[in-house]
Amino acid sequence: MSPAKKSRTRKTTKAPSIYDVAKEARVSVFTVSAVVNGKSHVGKALKQRVDAAIQKLSYRPNLLARSLANRRTHTLGIVVPDISNPFFPLVVRGAEDAAQKHGYNILLCDSDDRLEREEECLEVLLAKRVDGILLTKAPQAFSPSLRQLIDDSQVPFVLLMRTYPSLTKDAVITDDYAGAYEAVCQLARAGHRRIGLLGGPMTVSNGRERWKGFRDALEANGLTHDPELLVEGDYRIESGYRGGHALLSRSPDGIYVANYLMTVGLLKAADEMGMRCPEDFGLVSFDDYPWLAVFRPRLTTVELPKYQIGFEAAELLLERIKGVQGQGGTRKLVPELHVRESCGFRLRPTRNAEPRNEARVEG
Repeated sequence: MSPAKKSRTRKTTKAPSIYDVAKEARVSVFTVSAVVNGKSHVGKALKQRVDAAIQKLSYRPNLLARSLANRRTHTLGIVVPDISNPFFPLVVRGAEDAAQKHGYNILLCDSDDRLEREEECLEVLLAKRVDGILLTKAPQAFSPSLRQLIDDSQVPFVLLMRTYPSLTKDAVITDDYAGAYEAVCQLARAGHRRIGLLGGPMTVSNGRERWKGFRDALEANGLTHDPELLVEGDYRIESGYRGGHALLSRSPDGIYVANYLMTVGLLKAADEMGMRCPEDFGLVSFDDYPWLAVFRPRLTTVELPKYQIGFEAAELLLERIKGVQGQGGTRKLVPELHVRESCGFRLRPTRNAEPRNEARVEG
């Protein structure tokens, strides 16, 4: 066959239509449409014939036509504060896996944890007619104009990692209070008495919860709450670096850092100051990653179930999209303490230095 004839042959090849599927399965077009759209009234035998025809012909439904017909785009939006933070890719992956299981796609936006950027992201997602939105809320409240737009759209929201009750009570978060409490208790069990906090922003819910857990753990262990040993960061490396210099200059013997990126900044500051962990200070950080096994000392961390957060939030959002109301509320996922060398438990043996049974000890 000549190249010209091959070219003409390719051009005349048409993608199979719903009518081709109906003819192959020997059913009506309406039956094929009902099967494709998951209607329950089609009998099992007919459904099997239609599914076999769809597979044989490699038929793909016209998603645009379907979305226009049922006023759904089968798309979810997700807004995170910093996609370069290694915490969020696994959250997004969990949400995407849940969405794809139900035939949905994900549109991802990065708000840079700034209100004005967040509002731009939400306006874009609403303009694209997403069926629902997963949101890690930036500090500060929405502007009245955006709030009106959200109310008019009636698009359901589910919050990730941070609560914002004036928008919705549907949220999937971690128990940040319990994680911070256990982190500080581990430092106390390791013999540290002058414990400092490099915390997250107090303008967001998880920053406040981690600070409360820190404070209550000090009190439970009979330790002094020293305001000079409290430094507020913004969950980024640079704030950890600045906060590290400020905090280490005040000579704490133990430090709890409220996220991994700030821990990186703090360790950089410690290196510049000629200080070593755990010889000069014990350290517990929030969140865990596979590559931390190569760090020396290996970091004691409070692991957060990142993938599960995204997956459960997307599942909840899809329930809301389908009209399943239920009782709105916050789902708290339990963090897990991973005890390693950085907390100094090998250097400071005390009567209470052994981790409790619920902690997972590594190394």
